[in-house]
Amino acid sequence: MTTRALKSLVLPQTAPRADINVTPLVDVVLVLLIIFMVVTPIIAKDLAVELPQREESVRGPPPAQQVVVGVTAEGRLTLNDAPVADADYVPRLTELMRARTPAHRVAFFVPDDRASYWRLIAAIDGAKAAGVETLGMVVPPPTESR
Repeated sequence: MTTRALKSLVLPQTAPRADINVTPLVDVVLVLLIIFMVVTPIIAKDLAVELPQREESVRGPPPAQQVVVGVTAEGRLTLNDAPVADADYVPRLTELMRARTPAHRVAFFVPDDRASYWRLIAAIDGAKAAGVETLGMVVPPPTESR
């Protein structure tokens, strides 16, 4: 063999290329897309909310057997319009709930507009600790604007 024939065997025929091979990148992206498409419906969490039907509101004081927890603007708690200390709130509410069946362990919350949010959440947490099964929120009716 001649030297010229050896050089043609050893040396590359074209210049080196500096392009990126995107085929593996496309494969990885498609696999990740399929994984996300499969996993996303599994991760989605639903929060069941029962929206009340619009009814005519009943004016006047609540029935005697109804439990109404109020949160004043200053952050004090009331239980059926009677002031209650923070330390006595959960025990008194537990006593009220103990005599009821689980289906009738209902408490309504009437927060003042100026009451702090954390105080309302603390009252709700205390009610859940006292055994309240169903929580309701009482808000003033919307004003008719013309």
